[in-house]
Amino acid sequence: MSTVSLEDIRAAAARIAGAVERTPCLHSRTLSRLAGCELWLKFENLQFTASFKERGALNKLLTLSEAERQRGVIAMSAGNHAQGVAYHAARLGIRAVIVMPRGTPNNKVSSTRVHGAEVVLEGDTLSQAGAHARELAVREGYTFVHPYDDAAVIAGQGTVGLEMLEDVPDLEMLVVPVGGGGLVSGIAVAAKALRPEVHVFGVESKSWSAMYQRMHGLPVEVGGDTIAEGIAVRDVSALTLEICRRCLDEVLLVDEEIIERAVVALIEIEKTVAEGAGAAGLAAVLAHPQRFAGRRVGIPICGGNIDSRALSAVLMRGLVRDGRLVRMRVMMPDISGSLAKVAALIGEAGGNIVEVQHQRVFGTASVRTPEVEFVIETRDREHTRAIVAHLGQHGAKAQLDT
Repeated sequence: MSTVSLEDIRAAAARIAGAVERTPCLHSRTLSRLAGCELWLKFENLQFTASFKERGALNKLLTLSEAERQRGVIAMSAGNHAQGVAYHAARLGIRAVIVMPRGTPNNKVSSTRVHGAEVVLEGDTLSQAGAHARELAVREGYTFVHPYDDAAVIAGQGTVGLEMLEDVPDLEMLVVPVGGGGLVSGIAVAAKALRPEVHVFGVESKSWSAMYQRMHGLPVEVGGDTIAEGIAVRDVSALTLEICRRCLDEVLLVDEEIIERAVVALIEIEKTVAEGAGAAGLAAVLAHPQRFAGRRVGIPICGGNIDSRALSAVLMRGLVRDGRLVRMRVMMPDISGSLAKVAALIGEAGGNIVEVQHQRVFGTASVRTPEVEFVIETRDREHTRAIVAHLGQHGAKAQLDT
C-alpha cells in the first residue's frame, strides 16, 4: 500500500493546473452568523462537471504511461467520478469505459456518455459493477481508475485543501464530507503538513458511516435511503483508512434532515446548488455548533449534481420545516359564499393560498359544517399563528396539520 505526501499533492497541483478550475474560497457573512463561527466555502460545485472528482481523475490520467493511455481506462461509478473520468479522458484522447449499475438514473448515464465515455450497465449494485469493471480491465488491458483507493487520485483531491490554505492561510478547522475517503484523505495530508495545528473533521451521514465505524473498530453496517448518495459508500479502503487514522481529528455524523437544511441554506443564502454530499460539511457545522463556535472554518462544497425533482422536494420540505408552508383545516358553515369569505380572510392576513381541497364526506364534524383544507405560504410560524387568530376572530375555526 503506497501513501500520499504533501509533495505528491503539490506535484498534482502543478500537473492539473489550467485544466481544472481553481475554484473560489469565499467568506459567508450570513452563514457565519447562522453557524456561530467564521465560515469559508470552497465552491467545487463550479467545476465543469460540478464536482471535485475531476481533480483526482485528471491527476491519475496524467500519470499514465503512453502504453496505458493507448490501452484506455475503465472505472466504476454511478455519479461524479464517472463524469470526471469521462470528461478528462476524452479531452486527453484516452478511451474511457465506465461501468454503472443497471438501475443508474438515465440522466447520470446520459451525462457520462455526453462526455465521450462508453457506458456499460452491469450489476444491481455499485460493488457488482465494480467487479465487472475489474474483469474487463484484466481481459482488455484497461487501467482501472478507482474513485478513492488510489494514491494518485487522493493526491489530486488533496489539491482542494492546498488551495484552501493558500487562499485563507489562517483557517483553524476544515470540515470535509467522507464517502470512500479520497477527498478527506488528500485534504488532511495537505493541511497537517502545511499547518499541523489545523483540525480536520470528516463528515458522514448517520446511516452511511463506514469510516466512523472502521476508525472506532466497529463492524461496518450501512444502508438506507439518503439525500447524500455521493457519500453513501459501503466501505472504505485500507489506504484511506490509514491516512484518516493518522490525520483526522474526528469523524462527525449528521442526520438526513440537517443535510436537507444545509442544501436549502446554500441555495437561499449563497445562491449555489449543492448535492446532499456537497452540503454535508455545512450540515456538520450546523449540527455540532459547540465544536466550531468562534473558530475560522473551511468547508468544501464538493459537488452540485442533484436531481431536479429531489432538489424541488428538498426545497418544499424546507419551507414546511421552517413554518413557511403550512396545511390548515378550516371548518365553515355550508352556506353560499363561505369559501370565498375564508379565502378573503386568509388574504387579508397576508397568507398566500397554494392549494385548496373542499371536503364534504371524510373527516367532517357535521354534514352542515364542511371542512376545507388550505395549503398556505406564510412568512414564518408567528405569521401562521396570526392567520389562525384572524380567522378565529371572524368565526372560522382553523386547525394546523403537523
